[in-house]
Amino acid sequence: MKPSSDSGMVKTKVLKPFFVLLLATFVMAITAPPSVRAASLAEIKKRGYMIVATEDDYAPFEFIEAGKPKGFHHDVVAELKKYAPFEIRQEILPWTGLLAAVSTGKYDTAITGSIVSQERLVVFNFVAPIAEATHYYIKRANDDRIKSVANLSGLAVGVQAGSVLLSRLPELGAMLAKTGGKLGKVTEYASYPEIYEDLANRRLDYAVNSIISAVALVKQRGDKFAMGQPVSGSGFHAWPVPKGNDDLLNYLTEFVAHLRTSGKLVELQQKWFGTTFPKLPTTTILSFEQYKKLAGLE
Repeated sequence: MKPSSDSGMVKTKVLKPFFVLLLATFVMAITAPPSVRAASLAEIKKRGYMIVATEDDYAPFEFIEAGKPKGFHHDVVAELKKYAPFEIRQEILPWTGLLAAVSTGKYDTAITGSIVSQERLVVFNFVAPIAEATHYYIKRANDDRIKSVANLSGLAVGVQAGSVLLSRLPELGAMLAKTGGKLGKVTEYASYPEIYEDLANRRLDYAVNSIISAVALVKQRGDKFAMGQPVSGSGFHAWPVPKGNDDLLNYLTEFVAHLRTSGKLVELQQKWFGTTFPKLPTTTILSFEQYKKLAGLE
């Protein structure tokens, strides 16, 4: 990775060739011949099953405990199996490369804690959101140096590779610039447990994660970690579907509407997130312009 313009050197624990592969597969999703694409809803019905990808290590959305999948999306997939007139085949895998695999048709969609972003909207449309996603900083509970965003200037931060959290760090850079500060060294990781381990061991000064994951972490490990202030504008967690696959996009949005009207969405939000989001958009998200209006970023 190259250093950002004036935000320190970016360090990564993920092999560099992955980023080349990710870019290549995203380009393939746009330019590939018809044989390399996600299946349409009609094709899914004809073959009799849908393949969904779920991350393995992003609590409380999805995680593995004692060898068994758990979390918000584990319960959501169970509801989808009841709702769909065809078989749902779930594959659980690491985040790295997951969206690229969806973009090339290996999986039909990713039912995971993905966050809508400008970059992802080039390749994907998004199902109606299932949760809000504002980013917060997380510090060690006993670190008295950090009392506000301004205190993050020049400090080392950990964030997940290939994530929206990484792509929106410039928003934090802009916040720091207003106080005369700047973004410090950014280290990318394959998963958040690695980030939290390095944070606890003082290899990092702070981490950045979405509000839901930050709240869950502090609830479980409040003796080690504390949640700070927002470091981004508003955002949404939603499931990606490759552009052009409108029937599947609408079908999954109808499923989210079913969860909402049945009360199951609120029930699962409360169970796994400890809060609910009554003002979420109920429509698909198709462009960055639409996203900015929905998120109130204009």
